[in-house]
Amino acid sequence: MDFQQLETAFSGELFYNNSSLHQAQKMVYATDASVYQEQPLAIAIPRNKEDIEKLIRFANQNRVSLIPRAAGTSLAGQVVGNGIVVDTSKYFKKVIEINAAERWVRLQPGIIRDDLNALLKPYGLLFAPETSTASRAMIGGMIGNNSCGLHSIVWGDTREHLLEVRALLSNGEEVVFKQNSREDIGAKAAEDTLEGRIYRDLFALLDNDKNRQLIGDHYPKRTLKRRNTGYALDILAYEMEAGNGGANLCHLLAGSEGTLAFVIEARLNLLPLPPARDALVCIHCSSLAEALHANNVVLKHAPMASELVDRYIMDFTKGHPVYQQNRFFIEGEPEALLMAEFMEHDEDTLNTKATALINDLKRNGLGYAYPVIKGPQTKLVWDIRKAGLGLIRNMPGDVQPVNLIEDCAVSPEDLPAYIEDLQHLLKGYGLSASYYAHAGAGELHVEPMINLKTGAGKQIFRDVLKDTVALVKKYNGSLSGEHGDGRLRGEFIASAMGEGVYHLLQQVKKIFDPGNIFNAGKIVNTPKMNEQLRYDPQKAKRQIETVFDYERQENVLRLAEKCSGSGDCRKSHITGGTMCPSYMATLQEKDTTRARANILRQFLTNSTKENPFDHPEIKEVMDLCLSCKACKSECPSGVDIAKLKAEFLQQYYDANGVPFRSKLIAGFTKSQRLGIRFPALYNAIAGNPFTSGIIKRLAGFAPARSLPAVGKTTVRRWFEDYQRTVPQQFAKNVFLLCDEFTNYNDVEIGKTTIKLLNALGYGVEILQHKESGRTWLSKGLVRQAQKIIIENVTLFSRFVTADQPLIGIEPSALLTYRDEALDLVPSGLRNAAQQLAGNSFLVEEFLADEYEKGNITSSRFTRKKQTVKLHGHCYQKSFGIVPSVQKVLGIPQNYYVETIPSGCCGMAGSFGYEKEHYAVSMKIGELVLLPAVRSVAADTIIAASGTSCRHQIKDGAKRHSLHPVEVLWQALG
Repeated sequence: MDFQQLETAFSGELFYNNSSLHQAQKMVYATDASVYQEQPLAIAIPRNKEDIEKLIRFANQNRVSLIPRAAGTSLAGQVVGNGIVVDTSKYFKKVIEINAAERWVRLQPGIIRDDLNALLKPYGLLFAPETSTASRAMIGGMIGNNSCGLHSIVWGDTREHLLEVRALLSNGEEVVFKQNSREDIGAKAAEDTLEGRIYRDLFALLDNDKNRQLIGDHYPKRTLKRRNTGYALDILAYEMEAGNGGANLCHLLAGSEGTLAFVIEARLNLLPLPPARDALVCIHCSSLAEALHANNVVLKHAPMASELVDRYIMDFTKGHPVYQQNRFFIEGEPEALLMAEFMEHDEDTLNTKATALINDLKRNGLGYAYPVIKGPQTKLVWDIRKAGLGLIRNMPGDVQPVNLIEDCAVSPEDLPAYIEDLQHLLKGYGLSASYYAHAGAGELHVEPMINLKTGAGKQIFRDVLKDTVALVKKYNGSLSGEHGDGRLRGEFIASAMGEGVYHLLQQVKKIFDPGNIFNAGKIVNTPKMNEQLRYDPQKAKRQIETVFDYERQENVLRLAEKCSGSGDCRKSHITGGTMCPSYMATLQEKDTTRARANILRQFLTNSTKENPFDHPEIKEVMDLCLSCKACKSECPSGVDIAKLKAEFLQQYYDANGVPFRSKLIAGFTKSQRLGIRFPALYNAIAGNPFTSGIIKRLAGFAPARSLPAVGKTTVRRWFEDYQRTVPQQFAKNVFLLCDEFTNYNDVEIGKTTIKLLNALGYGVEILQHKESGRTWLSKGLVRQAQKIIIENVTLFSRFVTADQPLIGIEPSALLTYRDEALDLVPSGLRNAAQQLAGNSFLVEEFLADEYEKGNITSSRFTRKKQTVKLHGHCYQKSFGIVPSVQKVLGIPQNYYVETIPSGCCGMAGSFGYEKEHYAVSMKIGELVLLPAVRSVAADTIIAASGTSCRHQIKDGAKRHSLHPVEVLWQALG
């Protein structure tokens, strides 16, 4: 295959050769959110329609398959295969036309569903289908899988809202599929084109009495809303029987998983925004069966949604850095929660509906608690439900929940009996399972716990699905409700719907795609469903020596394996969040948290090297990780890539040596200690374009990035003189972590912090501790960081207590002792490290707590009106500290504090200095933060706790920002 010739004519990006970058790209596209893994032949990221046409010609000439891919959140292996993966998520993101009067939108397939609705909100409209992955799921994938989501009992599925599709057929022909009358169909069928043949042959197939009988007898019952098994021949047949006998081939493409045509545009029906007032009745049940019976009572009250969460999921929210706070409404220990949602325009009607439901449930003896959640708090409740797939991946051990029978759907009235039968079936295999999701639509996501790393588990994986098919047939349900068949369920479609129907599906595939170039091996003619899994039972386990302790995650491989592939890391800056900043800037799969976990998992599992980290492909994928720690909290599974990246770099350096620039940055404290001996000279050199330019060239720093200046003296040296002038008696004393950034660069902030604490009644002491170790960790020199941390923990643990805590100014430095330190100290020092972590706080946390206790009052501060715009540091976001910063900045009575909805600033320590990363650094900053800063009035205070954040704001927006302690000091009366 001449990929080089294709590349010459290709305007997008193509990855096909054996270089480390190309190999890395193929590895990260080898899997999706399913259990399947198969390395593709190549990756194509087309820039326009012409690129896709070239790919279709190439596929026909070389008899290879094109695998359309959007966000890659498929659960049935739809985008996994050995062909050419065609990723439309980067460039096909245009909204072409919005017709508010007729309520439709025309767009390209790479638009994220939630981003689309953010754009439509000012028009009072929305695209209704709402998957739990709506923050990253794209319209192309939603069409391919016929996605439904939380509110499908009212809003329906994607198929119902798909008006028109512009697509390329398997011979490259461009077509528009839309509603056609019988006469239109006849005219098209007469054309001597592939489109003409499709209309001719497809409708001849559907006009056959025998075929219509097969369809009527073997497809799921018509009252079942969730029906996504095979191709939607039943929908087309129903359309032909009704009205003028016309049909819309869009309805066949919906749910076809990219196997029939390549969608390049779609026109979608829109709905008015729902009523602004909503209420969630959270029905606490003592058993799953009770919840399912309660569901049928709920449905009589016409809710917007009825969703279930079981105890497995709820238990994994306990202690979770994000989802613990979402548990505020849970009473006791329910075995299942049923969430019934109502939306109304007025409060009285909303209350009436909620009360009526609760009274009905009580009459039927269903549930033991019924808290009603309203307003913004409903999002916290829904987030638990939406995070279910990721949360249950926190289960320890190799026995893990698997997507297998999670998509089978029956009528809601049949759901209690079906689940009872299913539980009996699973019990026969000795399996437990998690049950959650769309009770109101008759589709629970049932995920059995199976060890796919064993031959026995691999066989059980297949046997359970085979036996479940019989249950689905018993209740005339659908093998797939919304997740699709892919390569998971395709093998059993014939069993579920009969050989006759399966033969019809094969004919449909051949009619549209005679050369089998579109996503071969999905829906029909699939390989065995338990082949090409992520895990090979024959692969021997190996012990991997690491610097970090991974006991809390079992081992380093298990931490990487926790990634479910659900793609939470592919959110955009439009819908918010911090994870993953580099992906938000580049829109490349290799720059996602998921890709980093995937490539580590593959090499740590399969590498034959003594050092399994010693692979340049891993380096390619880790390169743009900013170590922002957002994944530690925002990823439901808590896949801590910052920790894994530091481990990887140390191991990679062990094999390949440490680069000069990494040593330079890691040794930042040494250079600043030298510079501050002659501060005027140092600052003159760093500030002069000529001399700083030489330094930047030698160090590999970006020419446009300014170098940090040093203070006139160190904080420590100043403090020695200052403390002699301060009264020695305070009601409470604290230890200050005099980190390397504050001590040498942000000296004035350090001085202000000490003076503020003293003025508010707190004594300050500084121990003779070492630097924090953060610079060494950031460059992957973990062993040196470990030595520093052990010394500091040993020292601090002798002095720091709950009554005299350790207070930090720079988030990245202080939080080292609440994070990495716990996994770097020896076992004998672990208890001391844990106690230190519990007594270490950022200055904003400490002041917020003291304010809550009444020890600090607003009366001490100015009453002048002031607007403050706050940018939260990534680590503060990861540890849930931003609310404390907001609270502290709001202590002055008339200070209006607004948090900028930014993710990472893009600087991330040394990342923004490095010349090859500078452009990405600035692009991240330009997503939200820098435009927001530029837009505010000159008298608005910009607050940012992080030294890197303030530097980025200075370089990128030419604005001076203050640390929150500086804001308070200025406001102190």
